[in-house]
Amino acid sequence: MGLSRRTFGALAGTTVLGLALGGSGGTATGPSGDGRVRIGRDRYALLVDGERLVLRAGEAHPFRLPSPSLWRDVLQKMRAHGYNTVRVPVPWLHHSPAPGRHDFTGVRDLDLFLRMAAETGLYVILRPGPYLGADLDGGGLPGWLTASGVRARTADPAYLRHADAWLTAVNDIAVRHLRTNGAGPVLLYQIENPGGPDPAARAYREHLRRKVRADGIDVPLLHDPAGDGPGGRPDPWGGAGYGQVRRERDAAHLRRLLLTGLADGDALPEADLAFGGTSWGWLPAPATYTSYDRAAPIDEARRPTAALAPAHQLGHLLRSVPGFARLERAADAPASDGRITVRHLADPDTGAHAYVLRNDSAERVTATLPGTGIGTPVTVAARDTRLLVAGLRLGGRKLLYSTAQPMLFLNAGRQDVAVFAGRRGELAQVALECPSEPTPMRLDVEPAWSYGDGRLHVTVPLGVGGLARVRVEGGGSDRPLLLLFADDATSLRLWPYDTPSGPVLVYGPALLRGVRLDGATAHLTGDTTGPTGLEVWGPRGLTRVTWNGSAVRTRISASQSLLAERMLPGVGEVALPALDGWRRRTENPEAAPDFDDSAWPAADRTAASGGTPAPDGQPVLLADDYGFHHGDVWYRARLTDASGLTKVSLAYRTGTLGLLMAWLDGTPLGTHRMPAPDGGTADRGSWTATAAFRVPKRLRGRAGHVLSVLVRPMQRDGEGTARGLTAVAFEGASPRASWRIQGRAAPDPVRGPLNNGGLYGERAGWHLPGHDDGDWEPAELPRADRRQGVTWYRTAFRLSVDPGVDASVGLVLDDDPERAYRVQVFLNGWNLGQYVNDVGPQHTFVLPGGVLRTRGANTLALAVLSDGTTPAGPGRVRLALLGAAAGGVPVRAV
Repeated sequence: MGLSRRTFGALAGTTVLGLALGGSGGTATGPSGDGRVRIGRDRYALLVDGERLVLRAGEAHPFRLPSPSLWRDVLQKMRAHGYNTVRVPVPWLHHSPAPGRHDFTGVRDLDLFLRMAAETGLYVILRPGPYLGADLDGGGLPGWLTASGVRARTADPAYLRHADAWLTAVNDIAVRHLRTNGAGPVLLYQIENPGGPDPAARAYREHLRRKVRADGIDVPLLHDPAGDGPGGRPDPWGGAGYGQVRRERDAAHLRRLLLTGLADGDALPEADLAFGGTSWGWLPAPATYTSYDRAAPIDEARRPTAALAPAHQLGHLLRSVPGFARLERAADAPASDGRITVRHLADPDTGAHAYVLRNDSAERVTATLPGTGIGTPVTVAARDTRLLVAGLRLGGRKLLYSTAQPMLFLNAGRQDVAVFAGRRGELAQVALECPSEPTPMRLDVEPAWSYGDGRLHVTVPLGVGGLARVRVEGGGSDRPLLLLFADDATSLRLWPYDTPSGPVLVYGPALLRGVRLDGATAHLTGDTTGPTGLEVWGPRGLTRVTWNGSAVRTRISASQSLLAERMLPGVGEVALPALDGWRRRTENPEAAPDFDDSAWPAADRTAASGGTPAPDGQPVLLADDYGFHHGDVWYRARLTDASGLTKVSLAYRTGTLGLLMAWLDGTPLGTHRMPAPDGGTADRGSWTATAAFRVPKRLRGRAGHVLSVLVRPMQRDGEGTARGLTAVAFEGASPRASWRIQGRAAPDPVRGPLNNGGLYGERAGWHLPGHDDGDWEPAELPRADRRQGVTWYRTAFRLSVDPGVDASVGLVLDDDPERAYRVQVFLNGWNLGQYVNDVGPQHTFVLPGGVLRTRGANTLALAVLSDGTTPAGPGRVRLALLGAAAGGVPVRAV
């Protein structure tokens, strides 16, 4: 969400401390003296007890990572890569299996997540909706609300009672973690905004505001104008796949977004998606499939990607360089080539200038910048953006200009350290004001310099040999300045870390998780992916280093760092077993005419939950009206007076890729599938169709029949439209029909209401690790079965990953795309997603640690749904190592 300073002032209201946040100027405020923390803003940024805070926010979805241990991993990676704030959606449907019930235990432990954020050093923007969007089923509204008869997202009193109960449950936790209380991480609180100027929308907004304030939430409030999802690009069923999305939404794309936001001067810049995760179970919205990677900088398998470089560089710049906390728009300075647009920002106190250069053309462009004091041509790659600075103070020295983006500045021992970053192959040029001739020392072979007219010019080709170092002494300052130059890849191995004794800078590892200074020793924790060097700059007196608990022999380098004499070890081999020993069992006994459905609820309602009467006197058959909101639903009808029946027509409503299968007296009638979406229908939330089936001639003479129907409803759109059968018509006879319906059994108390659907195997526990499959028939993969219905496959496998290794493991399914079938993937009872072989694009499913036992036994179950028109798999099924690091965080089994 992008909020300008003016918009934030208008929406934030006041805190209970009486701090007015309205207006466009604002004032800085100091500590209140009563133990409370004041949160305000000035024209540049937020003010937290008088300290200016420039937010660098990223959104993360803990509910899409059902392994609480790994939340800490994601949060630590965000902090290490320059984020200081995490925006956290809290989806109502994930926590509420029934009206009035709100579960915040296990994988739903919001209190635990907020404590982890505080321990990691991140602020929190809490976003509990009630409506979220966020590519969730029903926009995050619980399924049971669909059948409650309320008018959601309005001032309907019945809806507000449910919404208030939800907000009460969230706020009872949130109020203990508010920043205004002292040390809590919750800095801002975001509520939905239905939009529109009409009185009803305003009344709803005002009700939410009053409710939140009454619950003791006294941090500034934000309104989400659309309830939209976060940044990043979704990919629909049948789409290009997130590999292609990543190629389109690369580091240059994120850099353009971030630097444009900086140029716009937003006090609260939009929170880009830092980590999405997996829409496991029945969590996703209709337009998306299981993966929620969305090309986020931290991918679905928790691996840092190259797209993190812009976030890493800008985040640490805003944190460590004070001049970037007070920038104002200034007169723009046109480039000599009009294909480059230049946005100009200036600090009115120091005279520092920042220039955001954006090239939206498809060609690399080189231009000069007249009137900026940057006396050298600058090149901007195609569809890329650069940040240049001039007149910036670096401790006791003045940076006249730099064509490479400053990344951080800190004091380390007896010297200052400044880092500059840019694209590989670019020539970084830095000019320092030096009243007298300095003494530069080239510590790597790449840099060159010259001195004249009171200026030291340093030039460095980026990325040639990793990190390039130049140490500058004298030249009008009695404090040495160490200049470090890095390309994007190298910058992702530079880690600043603040400690009570002063800042520390670490170079080399794949990730730095933490630093603890104990006397002369720096205790470092983090990750390595391969053998790597280690270099540490820190406060005076630092003489020893440990890495993940082991002592590291170091020497003092020419750059005054502690330099490891040996490489840190990388990660060892991670062996994954082949998946064999499969056992198989066919399912759907519900299709048999003699199946006992007497315990199923009767589908005999005469009006839908909203009061709409059933069509033509038929009963209401929508699954939601009978309490079945997620996953597959079975219908069975006993037909009497049906002699001569020739045709059955079943009208139904689903989300994207929904389907229907029908049997008459155990004989398959056929399958109807909603079409795969295309460019014009990818965002379509509800699909309706009528499936018409001819009755086989051999069955037409019977007066009585049993009609069995399986519907895969898929997900609801943001309007919460009910799913399932809508009407039934017959030709050749006018039978009476007595209907029963069955969906998911009781919600799984551990995995929640979104894990299971209504397949027979799910109701019987075939997906659970403790199920006895000894009487199932052995099976070999790949398979080529041809039948309408459901077949289950199970196997067990063991992993033995070293305790000090964080292994990201995926399950890969692949087959001839002409084969029409679907697979629900269950690992140790967890429904980790849906594979659609003939639509795609997803073939790899992430198996998160904690759900996956990386040291122990695992049970994999595949529920295969096929329509009988083609041979059905599963085809090739294997485990794949998606990434591994030596280090990680301790992981507990879920």
